[in-house]
Amino acid sequence: MNRRIAFRNARLIDPASGLDVKGGLLVENGKITDVGPRLFNDAEPNDPEVIDCRGLVLAPGLIDCRVFTGEPGGEHRESLESDSKAAAAGGVTSMVVMPNTDPVIDEPSLVDFLLRRAAATAKVRVLPCAALTRGLAGETMTEIGLLQEAGAIGFSDGDRSIANARVLRRALSYAATFNALVIGHAEDPELVLNASATEGEFATRLGLPAAPAIAEAMMVERDIRLVELTGVRYHFGQISTRAALEAVASAKARGLPITCGVSAHHLMLNELDVGSYLTFRKIRPPLRSEADRAAMVEGVASGVIDAIVSSHEPQGADTKRQPFASAAAGTVGLETLLAAALTLVHENHASLPHVLGTLTAAPARIFGLPTGTLVKGAPADLVLIDTGEPFVVDAEKLHSRARNTAFEGRRFQGRARATYVGGECVFDAR
Repeated sequence: MNRRIAFRNARLIDPASGLDVKGGLLVENGKITDVGPRLFNDAEPNDPEVIDCRGLVLAPGLIDCRVFTGEPGGEHRESLESDSKAAAAGGVTSMVVMPNTDPVIDEPSLVDFLLRRAAATAKVRVLPCAALTRGLAGETMTEIGLLQEAGAIGFSDGDRSIANARVLRRALSYAATFNALVIGHAEDPELVLNASATEGEFATRLGLPAAPAIAEAMMVERDIRLVELTGVRYHFGQISTRAALEAVASAKARGLPITCGVSAHHLMLNELDVGSYLTFRKIRPPLRSEADRAAMVEGVASGVIDAIVSSHEPQGADTKRQPFASAAAGTVGLETLLAAALTLVHENHASLPHVLGTLTAAPARIFGLPTGTLVKGAPADLVLIDTGEPFVVDAEKLHSRARNTAFEGRRFQGRARATYVGGECVFDAR
């Protein structure tokens, strides 16, 4: 692409470099070629395309580092194409997709298929994670070196924990030799077996099968010890309890190479939001107590939690419109990720640059990506944000093929107005 695009009159926010000024940005050949507070102030840009941002925030495109997609094998729920439309509408320019598909992404040929399919159909960048164990069975580790060579940017069993500590130790040791990133899921599989809620008074009143919240911290603490033993780079895909947060904070204080994320719905909702068995709010791990939800907000504000993720997991109506205990877990969240994160700004828990950093600079750092910044030479992945625009989430207006949003009817403030990937506009609601 040889186009030149001049963005004028923008509030430029780049958490990676600390930039937060009013100014302009120039894109050429899909990359950022100039940026600064005085750009275009002294003369009109002589470019084919000039975009007046009207004072709105221009930031790096969001990186969502926990996305489940239906393709391959579950395209009736969601495809890479529909996922990418939802992502673009939410200001997400890169999505890290988990390997929980059918077939499981545990072979180099499947990584290659996913990348080729994404190049042909997706509007945003698709970054595949490969399985850490074959078939996600937790028994035999995959060929990490070959999968990394094929294009896998991380290794994970998605929403499954590896119960066998010996298998996990071997996989972590092997991953460390390739400097590969491992993304873990923190739930003791035996404790949470068949559970659909967090153990406590509310679950008891509803008569729901439940598991103790400590099942998360138990796995976090075990995995931290194995990281200490192997030296592998390790990222907890999402945490949801204060006990887990404290364990991660302690590990970071000891200098271990550990990072973590939190889902938007664990920041916004607690166990009481299940209400009268609202299955669209059945997720994994389940919604927690209000004290744990508040701890997640504190974790983001303090920087212990590195990234906010959507944990986008599409489900069909047939699997959601069932009795709560039988319904599938998961919620779509690509389009609501930004709005949910901005709630922390509007409620004065964290600054706008800090929150945007959890969606841009931090994921880029964790996964070693060239995006997530506005510096010269970086890919022109951008999002134009109106931080004050109010809206109500309407499932029928979402771009996702699935409609199972935990935020149905929720009032938010702030959304993406335009999204660019490599300088190409993939969403425009101006």
